[in-house]
Amino acid sequence: MSVRINHNKSAMNAHRNLLANETALRGSLEKLSSGLKINRASDGPAQLVISEQMRAQVASLNQAITNNENAVSVIQTSEGALNEVNALLVGMRQLAIHASNEGMNDEVMLQADQLEVENALSSLDRISAQTQFGQKKLLDGSNGATGVAIGDQLEYLGASVKTKASGQIGYQVAVTNNASRASVAGTTALTKEIVVAGEEFTIIEGGKVAKYKSDANDNVQTAVQRLSAAVKDAGLDVSVRLNEQNQVEVTHNRYGSNQSFQVASTTAGVLSKEVDDLEAVKNGVDIAGTINGETANGEGQVLIGAKGTGVEGLRVAYYGLAGPDGIPPENGTTVGSVAVTNNSLTFQIGGNEGQTASVSLFDTSSKALAKGIENGSNFGTLRDIDVRTFRGAQDSLRLIDQAINDITGIRGELGAFQKNTLESNLANLRIANENLVAAESTVRDSDMAMEMASFTRNQIMTESATAMLAHANNMPNSILKLLS
Repeated sequence: MSVRINHNKSAMNAHRNLLANETALRGSLEKLSSGLKINRASDGPAQLVISEQMRAQVASLNQAITNNENAVSVIQTSEGALNEVNALLVGMRQLAIHASNEGMNDEVMLQADQLEVENALSSLDRISAQTQFGQKKLLDGSNGATGVAIGDQLEYLGASVKTKASGQIGYQVAVTNNASRASVAGTTALTKEIVVAGEEFTIIEGGKVAKYKSDANDNVQTAVQRLSAAVKDAGLDVSVRLNEQNQVEVTHNRYGSNQSFQVASTTAGVLSKEVDDLEAVKNGVDIAGTINGETANGEGQVLIGAKGTGVEGLRVAYYGLAGPDGIPPENGTTVGSVAVTNNSLTFQIGGNEGQTASVSLFDTSSKALAKGIENGSNFGTLRDIDVRTFRGAQDSLRLIDQAINDITGIRGELGAFQKNTLESNLANLRIANENLVAAESTVRDSDMAMEMASFTRNQIMTESATAMLAHANNMPNSILKLLS
């Protein structure tokens, strides 16, 4: 056995083990006190990278959850305002129904109804202008599709929440068949003799009947004028005139296949072909054509983008006659274009790029609702309605019904967006967030039971190494005995 005093290998070995045990003990203490098994990159470089990526995703998901909750609040604010608009429209419809009861209404009652309608329109406009979320206005038309028609006799009427933006070129509008009105003209000229003999005219339209029988005091012109007055008084949506051949001509005021009427005359050919035969006039024709190359639905003079296309819900009216002599070729005549810009509300509903959802909110003011609806009173929009006459009240009903359809359609879209997009996505985000937090915890968090066992072991090993170092340092003392 060699005995040396300059070097103590046993003490050095014990000291080295003591340092290693103290380092391990400090690591255990850090993990136990922080709850994390990765406190710095050196604790696990790969695990740190994975953990930090997960943390970034968790933070993004938390913000996306907040975004979804705020988006739901925006939709609920809009839908609540639209509910009030719906209530106002229902009240206006009731007033129009009351005003149509011409058998008992007087001018004072009709004026009162009109004043109430105007008050409701003012309230509707106020809701449209003032509904906002924070400082962002919702129903003033700034968050939906807007359009401009380029072309003679072409008018942009509106769009739906599903209408896509067109870009700078715009959507080409082509007409393959012009709209027409139901119309009939007598085959026999109306003469003084027929009038003086007592010609009786009958016109039925929309369930209303207008009759006029001429007498010896009439001439051709006055007979037609009085027939026209009878039509107006009865509230029929048709016009009566005497054409260049002195034939009586009756034309429906509105275009399309849903408009028709019946006529009869006591002289064959003056209106009906047979004597006193109630003859149904052939219905008008709806416009036919395409928008952006997609076949559109026609209603009167209005083309409506078909479902499932990029122009779904886009409404444009063409008031002219397309094609040579009013007959467009089979492939249609381009009558112009409509440029659509969609400024829809876009929400970031996910934690990554491109995970967004959009919804459009349209102008719900009276000047924008029921635009382009054909009527005999020439009301352009809901703002123009007037219930002080029977015809006006009836036409007001038509526009109010369209406005109700527009508003309920928007509400339906908002409800579907909230339920099927936002709320379902919100539930999915919460589940994803929960699972991702759990996964990140597995990578980064300490297993406290395992760390406590490791801490106890390291503590014992440190105490043992300390004791052994003391013994190793005392070993050279035996040399003194040898020397003495």
